[in-house]
Amino acid sequence: MHFLGHVVRFVVSALVLIVVSWLVPGFHVGGFWSAILLAIVIAVGAWVIEGIFGKRITPFGRGIVGFLISALVIWLAQFLVTGVSTSLIGALLAALVIGIIDLFIPVSTPFKTRTEARH
Repeated sequence: MHFLGHVVRFVVSALVLIVVSWLVPGFHVGGFWSAILLAIVIAVGAWVIEGIFGKRITPFGRGIVGFLISALVIWLAQFLVTGVSTSLIGALLAALVIGIIDLFIPVSTPFKTRTEARH
């Protein structure tokens, strides 16, 4: 994926996070730049978890474990990004809504991009 593709991916992710902030009680994103930083922190967190544990346990993986890891990454990200606050229930609901939105607006994962480049 080229640089512009990454920029578009983070802008779309930030917009999704802002929409989720409006929909989910207990999950608040302060503004667009906080959403951009949150999207970057979530992507880096997912990349690190994927590197350590493999694709199955990442937020991009399927199943309850991926969902719970996604919620944990969102909850932990609030401590790194100013303007973001969430409760544990808010992080769980945000992960659920983000997962549902991702069904309709799929974004390629770093793992998928890396494996496609090898072929």
